Amino acid sequence: MDIRIPRDEEERLRAHLAARTDAEARRIERYLAMPDLSRTPGSPLYEIVSRVSSAPVFKHFDIITIPEIVPTDVSFDLFDFPPNHPARSSSDTYYIDEKNILRTHDTVFWYYYLNDPAVKERIARGEAMGALCYGKVYRKDEVDSRHMNVFHQFGGWYIAPTSTAVEPADLHNALGEIVHAVFGPSMQYRINPDTFPYTDPSYEVELYVKGTAAEGPARGDWLEIVGSGMPKMTVLKKMGVEGYHGWAFGFGLERLAIASMALPDIRLLWSDDARIKKQLVLGHAFKDVSKFPPAVRDISFVVPKTFVPNDYFDTVREIAGDLVEEVALIDKYENDSKFGADKMSYAYRITYRSIERTLTGDEVETLHKKIEAATVSEFGASIR
Repeated sequence: MDIRIPRDEEERLRAHLAARTDAEARRIERYLAMPDLSRTPGSPLYEIVSRVSSAPVFKHFDIITIPEIVPTDVSFDLFDFPPNHPARSSSDTYYIDEKNILRTHDTVFWYYYLNDPAVKERIARGEAMGALCYGKVYRKDEVDSRHMNVFHQFGGWYIAPTSTAVEPADLHNALGEIVHAVFGPSMQYRINPDTFPYTDPSYEVELYVKGTAAEGPARGDWLEIVGSGMPKMTVLKKMGVEGYHGWAFGFGLERLAIASMALPDIRLLWSDDARIKKQLVLGHAFKDVSKFPPAVRDISFVVPKTFVPNDYFDTVREIAGDLVEEVALIDKYENDSKFGADKMSYAYRITYRSIERTLTGDEVETLHKKIEAATVSEFGASIR
């Protein structure tokens, strides 16, 4: 069954967003207008969705499409995020207004699924059911080759009356099918205990990626790719459902794509260059079309201590787009006698590099001067 949640409230909030006059509102509108690569044929993210959705354990699951603008309390309170969790901060999350945000995780589909009228009827009859959800999510983040503030997630769950046995082993079987659907039956993986606010017990899936150029794992040659667990019954109760239990999972589509193709840069997934697109095939290691040279520029400035780095990264992205490969902090210090008690000095190294062509010196200088000007005008900075 294909479930599409009505978007009347989202349309109202988009109108509210359009009425705002701040730079972040325009930025958010552009993010919302970006294509959903999980629904774009030819994209490896679309291929991952197709493969996982067709796995035997999921082939009869519902597909639910949910709004991209969601209530803050649904996203955080219902999922047991503590009051001081970083995700609640405007430095990490895009706020439409005080009560609504761009969705930061696709697990929010639980709430929409359980409140669908047809699903409520099935629950009243004591039926077991499963659902899958995928699409764009949004988080303020650093600028480097592994992170973007617009990315894609895929989540799923299975729920059944507590009179029906549902064990962690059932979840582990589903996790194995995800790995094999994307990476093939010979891929080595392991399942470890983990912690999430809304599942207990919780697990992570790690993939053995030795010999690839994939994201550098924190522990040797193992890369975490999927989070999962058994939904807390207290969380289900807050969503209006009692007497049910189950299992759930979620993963970033980009992370699996990068691991599968040994991609050196997340921006490649958005490229329109035919030489790049023809290489974006799951299971085939990506080979650089050409390693275009970087252009490195430093920027140092003094700003009020209220400065939020993630907001600054957004500004850099806004000006330079995908021509910025990385923004790295190289120095940060305070000196009350020199700057004042309410000021801090920052120095960043900005690496400019296109994935499709060589940048000219004039082009880089123009971009860098625009960033300097925005640093002054938007953040009250003094360039050093």
